[in-house]
Amino acid sequence: MDYANARAELAAAFRLTAREDMHEGVANHFSLAVNDAGTQFLINPKKHFSTMRASDLWVIDAEDPSTMEGDNAPDQTAWGLHASLHRHVPHARCAMHVHSTYATVLASLQDSRLPAIDQNSAMFHNRQVVDENYGGLALEEEGTRCAKLFQDPTVRTMIMGNHGVLFIGETVAETFSRMYYFERAARNYIIALSTGRALRELPEDVAELTAKQMEDDICGDQDVLDGMRAMLDAEGLDYAA
Repeated sequence: MDYANARAELAAAFRLTAREDMHEGVANHFSLAVNDAGTQFLINPKKHFSTMRASDLWVIDAEDPSTMEGDNAPDQTAWGLHASLHRHVPHARCAMHVHSTYATVLASLQDSRLPAIDQNSAMFHNRQVVDENYGGLALEEEGTRCAKLFQDPTVRTMIMGNHGVLFIGETVAETFSRMYYFERAARNYIIALSTGRALRELPEDVAELTAKQMEDDICGDQDVLDGMRAMLDAEGLDYAA
């Protein structure tokens, strides 16, 4: 792993999440494993997403709670949710949790599934899980419960009922791209529901084909992040510092 670039990519993801209005100021967390075991990971301190820099990111050890100690340490939900993910889900090298508007509206519906009604939502067909058992803030026990819903490696998106949404992946680019497109797909779905008209849901075979085709586009995720990161670079922002 290029450690400096990993920090810069994660910092860029925070800035872009703020720019897309998918943030809640200093709340919510992104993490990225930095050792082979996946138990040591970068995570954001209590700092607004729009001002996050690579050098701001903390390194926490999922096996050592003392690494959470310090004046600007992340809050306990960072430990509860992200340490649990990095401890129990080996393929969750990166994790991003947000309360973005449309995903959270979806999580507030009795049926929180995102159906395949367009190309973007088809990305998540058979690749999402809905947490139906919200149990309060994502502290240790709740974080562990959520992590255990990700045991199927093909499922990397969790709609957290009554809460928000959680994405995992093997890279920052993969995870950020999944989060970005899910919010856009959720927006389209919520707007479609607001018309009161019947939805044009894709047939199972077409939805699965589309999801597989987009999954196989292995360069696409990096292109999404790099293209959006270029906007930050063009503006001379200090996120990589």
